Amino acid sequence: MSDSPSLPPKLDNLLAGQLKRLASVGNQAGELVKQDGLPGPYRHLLFFFLGFIAKGSGRVTETDIAYAQDLMTALGLSTRQRKRAIQHFQKGKGTGNLPLYRGLWLRAQTPLRTRAAVSTAICLCHGAQVLGQPAKPRRYRCEDSLIRLGLPVAIADEIFEHYASKVWAQGQAARAKPATYEQACLVLGVTRRDSLEEIKRQYRKKVSACHPDKLAQQKLTPSERAMAKDQLLNYQVAWELIKKRHRLASR
Repeated sequence: MSDSPSLPPKLDNLLAGQLKRLASVGNQAGELVKQDGLPGPYRHLLFFFLGFIAKGSGRVTETDIAYAQDLMTALGLSTRQRKRAIQHFQKGKGTGNLPLYRGLWLRAQTPLRTRAAVSTAICLCHGAQVLGQPAKPRRYRCEDSLIRLGLPVAIADEIFEHYASKVWAQGQAARAKPATYEQACLVLGVTRRDSLEEIKRQYRKKVSACHPDKLAQQKLTPSERAMAKDQLLNYQVAWELIKKRHRLASR
């Protein structure tokens, strides 16, 4: 657990519930806000802060832009609302330091709309880690954004800890070539209790997502293409290992 100061019980319980729901939708923040929605003022600041956080890496990547676009779709924004969201994102991207007045009105609203503030915080933390475990500049900008929402920094620690256990650890496992049955299951996101047919379906789903034909339609950097190639190879190695284990078990 984090060494940061503990959260107030009410906020801690709300965050725990939202993180549990986040896990149930594959740790995709967009799916969470698709179910709950966000009030207009929180949407405006969400996209402003996303641009601010993304620029923490020095440049805004295609992955950052794609995530913002996914959130626009999840929130069901109209064409006009999308244009405003893009404007807010661009303003955030061009901001070096957050002005003191930014989010001032919402800081007063957060005690009354804590759920909306927490959902926004999850979206921001997700945005900070779309490239993987966030470097310090992205993380610091995310924490600064949460403070402007009237939330304690400790809430960012809890959310990032969730991603560390649910996403980053699995991502590291997926990049490592599996050598055991347990590692193969971890790479494919299955368990030893799953049937071979269930594992096969999961394998095909993962292979389809990073197949060269599909990746050719996306704008990927050379390093991203190389990573996808390695990931595809690891999925294939994992599947062969699991098939071999099942063949031996059936004899």
